[in-house]
Amino acid sequence: MAAAGPGARAGAGAAGAAGAGRGSVHRPLAAALLAAALTAAPGARAAADSGPAATGRAAGGASAVLDGLKTYGQAVLRAGDGSVRQIPAGLYEMRVDGGGMLQTYGVGVAGYAQPQARYTESGWGGSLLAGNAEAGRIRWVLEHSYPQHNDLAGLAKAAGAGALTAESAAAGTQVAIWRLADGAQVEAADPAAELLADYLQREAGRLPEPPASLGLDPGRVSGPLTGPVGTRLGPLTVRTGAQSVSVTPDAAATAMGVRVVDAEGQPVTSAANGSRLYFEVPPGTPDGTASVTVHGSTKVPVGRVFTSGIPAEAQIVAGSSESAAAATATAVWPSPPAVPAGAVGQLAGAAEVATAAESVTAGPDSPDEEERLATSGSSAATPVIASLAVGLVVLGGMVVLLLRKRPLEGEDGEG
Repeated sequence: MAAAGPGARAGAGAAGAAGAGRGSVHRPLAAALLAAALTAAPGARAAADSGPAATGRAAGGASAVLDGLKTYGQAVLRAGDGSVRQIPAGLYEMRVDGGGMLQTYGVGVAGYAQPQARYTESGWGGSLLAGNAEAGRIRWVLEHSYPQHNDLAGLAKAAGAGALTAESAAAGTQVAIWRLADGAQVEAADPAAELLADYLQREAGRLPEPPASLGLDPGRVSGPLTGPVGTRLGPLTVRTGAQSVSVTPDAAATAMGVRVVDAEGQPVTSAANGSRLYFEVPPGTPDGTASVTVHGSTKVPVGRVFTSGIPAEAQIVAGSSESAAAATATAVWPSPPAVPAGAVGQLAGAAEVATAAESVTAGPDSPDEEERLATSGSSAATPVIASLAVGLVVLGGMVVLLLRKRPLEGEDGEG
């Protein structure tokens, strides 16, 4: 016993220290996992806030078929390879589905828009103008030249262009747009048209992007069905220049008993600019989706872009009659994901952590966020709690696995 005393005690002490060192792995590992769960919460919330229900507007507006180039002159294009060619430059016309006509200019000088091609209304971000610092100046040109400014004598006087015809005014305007849109080395063949192009390019100010002819904001809302009397998802805000638009839920929504209502819960069949619409989903409705479409007739704002799927062939609106437009938005109501029974309960203190997290996120949000979350069937705490649950489940499983391993060497020695 004596011989074994100091050496054994030293060995046992070393083994004990090693065992303590290994055993201490449990605590930092648990702490790391818990920290990961907590830091994931803001990220989950950010992802939720940037989802379709929080950003973006419904694809909507007018759709049309290109008739072709109608009022035009000629221009000379000098390409980067030194080649020179003559190209037509001027106003196109488009027939709007459901009724109406548009006058448009081409955005990209390299594109040759094809007659009978189909186009849909788009924002600048969905076209060649995305990120183009000159986009606002192009809209200014459209607002201050032909056909919006159809006093050709006055336009010619302002530009010092002598006399302008509809054809030379259209050609000069198109040349100015091409220069601003992509820096094209292009000149109008007609001297008066060239003077007009120079004047417009020189004088162009900056105007903001015009609104859609008709849209719903946002284009998608979602949330769990939590209330005993159903859930209202929304709001969807109508954006339009039309005096009134019709409101029509899709057949699937009607079959499920989903209604489109106003803030007071009254069914809505027509709306105006700024109206707020909600999907009212009955209790017990299974997971699903529904959509609503609004239809109206209005002038498409000057400066709106129409795209065909070929970027170089994009068109920009220079004039519009009363034209048919539509927009559609969607609601989604998934059931909350199931959490395995007892999974979180494996970790001591998990309930307290979740409760603390809930209390932290239960503070007042900004008015806009509070309204958006309340009406979409969610709360500010929902994504935080969900991410905490996932992290705690993983943490609980890891702790259980560690505790079930064979006893450490230091623990055997002490036993």
